[in-house]
Amino acid sequence: MPEKKPAQKSTQRKRTTASTSGGFTAEERAAMKARAQELKAEERASKNRAVGEKDLLAAIAGMKGTDRAMAKRLHAIITASAPDLWPKTWYGMPAYAKDGKVVCFFQAAQKFNARYATFGFSDEANLDAGAMWPTSFALKKLTTAEEKKIVALVKKAVR
Repeated sequence: MPEKKPAQKSTQRKRTTASTSGGFTAEERAAMKARAQELKAEERASKNRAVGEKDLLAAIAGMKGTDRAMAKRLHAIITASAPDLWPKTWYGMPAYAKDGKVVCFFQAAQKFNARYATFGFSDEANLDAGAMWPTSFALKKLTTAEEKKIVALVKKAVR
């Protein structure tokens, strides 16, 4: 009988990254972990506006460059134009809620290594306009024109 050769092992290791396995990226896992922590703290924050604002300001302080500047300015705009919205964090990012439900949020570009930040609205926002309407907006910078649009959208969202 001929002698069997042992099976040859591959010299290349299989890589199982998010891009090849369909799993979550490190940034996505970090966002989910942050959200889990937020859920634990949410009960305290829903009873005390100052706790939610403290968490939101800490999230802003952790941002860099234009993300931080935009988040600070958005905070000022939203608290002035919709004082009934409570500041909080949502997936580690600044958000504003009504009756405990997020209405609008800011997502820093650095969060997912995107080329622009995002300002968006949840389904709790009263922005319905026909059969289709925008719910998020790309932000590269905030000028007076964008600020006016955001004020109008936030006011409409909380009606």
